[in-house]
Amino acid sequence: MPWPVWLAIGLVLGIILGILFMRLKPVFGLKEAEKKVQKAVKDAKAQAEQIVRTAQLDAKTLTYEMKAEADKEIKEKKAEVAQMENKLLQREQGIDKRDIALQGKEDILDQKNEQLSKRSKELDKREQDLEVKFDQIIKELEKVSAMTQQEAKQVLFERVQEKIAGEIASYIKTQEEEAKDKVVEKARNLLGLAVQKYSQEVACEKTISVVALPSDDLKGRIIGREGRNIRTLEQKIGVDLIIDDTPEVITVSCFDPIRRETARLALEYLIKDGRIQPGKIEEAVDKATQEVNESTRLAGEEAMFKLGINKINKELVNTIGRLKYRTSYGQNVLQHSIQVAYLAGIMAAELGVDQYLARRAGLLHDLGKAVDFEMEGSHVDIGVRLAKKYGERPEVINAIASHHGDVPANNVISNLVAAADTLSAARPGARSESLENYIQRIEKLEQISKEFEGVSNAYAIQAGREIRVMVVPSVVDDIKSFKLARDIREKIENELTYPGQIKVTVIRETRATEIAK
Repeated sequence: MPWPVWLAIGLVLGIILGILFMRLKPVFGLKEAEKKVQKAVKDAKAQAEQIVRTAQLDAKTLTYEMKAEADKEIKEKKAEVAQMENKLLQREQGIDKRDIALQGKEDILDQKNEQLSKRSKELDKREQDLEVKFDQIIKELEKVSAMTQQEAKQVLFERVQEKIAGEIASYIKTQEEEAKDKVVEKARNLLGLAVQKYSQEVACEKTISVVALPSDDLKGRIIGREGRNIRTLEQKIGVDLIIDDTPEVITVSCFDPIRRETARLALEYLIKDGRIQPGKIEEAVDKATQEVNESTRLAGEEAMFKLGINKINKELVNTIGRLKYRTSYGQNVLQHSIQVAYLAGIMAAELGVDQYLARRAGLLHDLGKAVDFEMEGSHVDIGVRLAKKYGERPEVINAIASHHGDVPANNVISNLVAAADTLSAARPGARSESLENYIQRIEKLEQISKEFEGVSNAYAIQAGREIRVMVVPSVVDDIKSFKLARDIREKIENELTYPGQIKVTVIRETRATEIAK
């Protein structure tokens, strides 16, 4: 039923009831008024129903007429629009598809943007809440601990540092053990293969500048009248001739091995000739100088030929040959350089590296020792300068500079040369030391070990090849003992010069003793 009908019914009923109630109440009283109201309501309902039926009939009639008129208009409009719809149908379909796709994308983007916005707001709020809580916690901790934030940080850092130090030492120990399992065997095989392929007799050479005389009568002739002959020899060559009571022997003293060898040869020529005078002395010295120069050239060329090395400057070849008369701890430097070149080349070939470049670097690694008596600086610095002067490759220069650890090695060749140098020098009988240097090195080795905290004593054994360090168990625990061993090793490497390797062993012993009575 339409709402206007209900509205009219309600108004009519309300008016009727109000009139009846107002008129009947004062006359008949409340009871009589109620009866009249009930009757009036009943009559009003009947009238209202009649009104509703009439209104419904009118509404249906009106609706039918309006529907008929609307249908007529719709049919007319449909006829006009049909043609337009047919023309735009295909176009609208395409547009609708694109619109739907775009709308879907826009909806997705809107949803994502909304989600991100909400998430950002939530995170900002959480961050603010956390900052507030953090500040509160810090204040509470400062009250409880009676320390400022900075003081608490310092205490925490110290505790963390102590804990981390132990963890780091333990981790390093574990990593070292794992690395040893993988690396030691491979390195041992590689070095063993290199040594096996290059095995020869070890010769510990010493330059003994002693000239044998057929008889002691020649000593006076060599000295000459008023020492004229011996002064000429010494001034011409730059050596000291020691003529003492030793029978049938003259000792040549000089720090330069080349000049010492020249003096020895010149004396031998004079002794064979028998005519010892200033003129003959100059001839003998010139002849000896030429022979030494020729000997150094041939020695350099022979070394290059053995190693298969070519295209080296002639001056550099002569310098290499001078190593023939140079010794280091009793080991001939030229033979040592050839050994290093062979070993480096063999290891380079096994690793797939340029073996000829490795041999070249090995041969030239001690180049500076050939002229270290004539030029200032260590043999490493001198060797680097000579290599740069004669245009050697950067790998060779770095191998020369790094074989004693003066500079870091930046290529595989340099590492191989350093390993080969150590291997050649550490071979039994290859090198020797004077008793004084040996004692000083042993004392220095023990002194370095005793400088560390917690060390009770230190003993050098095996001719200085191993140092055993005794520690106080209450000061140095098991973890710190590994760190102590590494620290001692690093200090030995930085402060001592020694052939071969030195093993550092830290011993920690705890004894528990009780007496039964």
